[in-house]
Amino acid sequence: MQKLTSFPVAACFFFGWILSCFLSTGPFCATARAEGPEVLVIPISGEVSPAMAAFVERATRDAEGASLVIFEMDTFGGRVDSAFKIVDAITALESPSVAWVKTKAISAGALIALSADALTMSPGTTIGDCAPIAVSQEGPKMLGEKFQSPLRAKFRALARKNGYSEALAESMVTAELEIVAYEADGKTVYLERQAYEDLKEKPDHVRTVVREGELLTMDDVEANAFGFSKATLKTLAEVVAGEGKGGVVPERVDPSWSEDLSGWILSIAPILMIIGLGALYTELKAPGFGVFGIVGLCALGLALFGHHIAGLATYAEILIIVIGLLLLVVEIFVLPGFGLAGMIGFLLVILGLILSLQDFVIPDPDLPWEGDLFRGNLLTVVASFGASLIMAMAMLRYLVPAMAGRVSGPYLDADLKESHADSKETARIEKGATGVALSPLRPAGKAAFYGEPFDVVTRGDFIDRNEHVVVTAVEGNRVIVARKESPSEPVA
Repeated sequence: MQKLTSFPVAACFFFGWILSCFLSTGPFCATARAEGPEVLVIPISGEVSPAMAAFVERATRDAEGASLVIFEMDTFGGRVDSAFKIVDAITALESPSVAWVKTKAISAGALIALSADALTMSPGTTIGDCAPIAVSQEGPKMLGEKFQSPLRAKFRALARKNGYSEALAESMVTAELEIVAYEADGKTVYLERQAYEDLKEKPDHVRTVVREGELLTMDDVEANAFGFSKATLKTLAEVVAGEGKGGVVPERVDPSWSEDLSGWILSIAPILMIIGLGALYTELKAPGFGVFGIVGLCALGLALFGHHIAGLATYAEILIIVIGLLLLVVEIFVLPGFGLAGMIGFLLVILGLILSLQDFVIPDPDLPWEGDLFRGNLLTVVASFGASLIMAMAMLRYLVPAMAGRVSGPYLDADLKESHADSKETARIEKGATGVALSPLRPAGKAAFYGEPFDVVTRGDFIDRNEHVVVTAVEGNRVIVARKESPSEPVA
């Protein structure tokens, strides 16, 4: 009876706490700023991830009204979908913006840096090399035209917006492009080799600036010569002064504690799912130990909280998972046998977990990396289910029996070896009584004797529902049964 009272109370308390955290995400993540002209610095450092995208989206919303927003770049890149969300947030910013490459802006970082209104770089820093890659057992592999095409389109759009060379911008994505340059009307013109060959009047003194088979990666001097970076500035103060804000002390916008926590949670999300699902399954199979249910709820709740902060898990995904878990509980305790409710619950949990790992429902054919993300998320969830089942079997085999010998409670005697049947149920049934299994015995379940249901267990045998059983022993509070070999005999 302990499980039927303490565990639901703990579960309700926990879900209430998680809900309060979700509802108060805004105050936890955002901070109020003073009114008036100011310079804000938003760092874009580390791996480009959903957590970083959520931080930049929040920071740019708070930056509206600032006289200047500086994006401090220090990243090797990361997820393309997260980079696109950051680019959209920066381009939607109404305040003037400048990207300052403090150390590096490689791959997706280059895309983000070019989305600001202007670009400056610190001495010796680099920018470029944005070819989409996939990491396999053979190592990094460059993805094909299907992935490169939408990236080139994004680079072209940003180049047109800021007056950069579209050909040079595209050469950061595709290595097959050869870029040539020539002088015309006092300006340097950059063209892809094929576009140059199509010119009716070809200018003299053409030079190759990006060879075929190479990706454009520039240092600060080259970026300035190619028209991307407008200045090489060593310190943040020089960047502020270069934008006409000399003497203004910039205000730095850092990730909140919940955004930092979200990034850490996302990195261990598969482990949390394994622990959560495994502990909940153990709780359902091991009556009397509320600790497994609490651990499972905490692990799943923490994973969902992190994905919610990162903008991946909305209330819809959380509700889908909760409904799925409730259907599984109903299937196990109310409708014995894995039927329609259990199957729907299982599929809802899988669907909810997959959707909580991504910010789209159906992959967009025009964004091919979404298909890869969906397949990866599906594999992650299915593998987590498999690993959690193995973990649950191990806990049921080794941990639960060990706890039963050490944890005191109203369901245990001081000496289990000397325990006796002190329940009213077991006192009303004797060895040799015959009945019918009301649920599959795997090995525990319910059986009917004398027209009433009893909790029973076999000695390891699996017995299907509606099979005839016989009581072979009554040990303490346990009614042990076996399959009845002659079902034609009268049943009690």
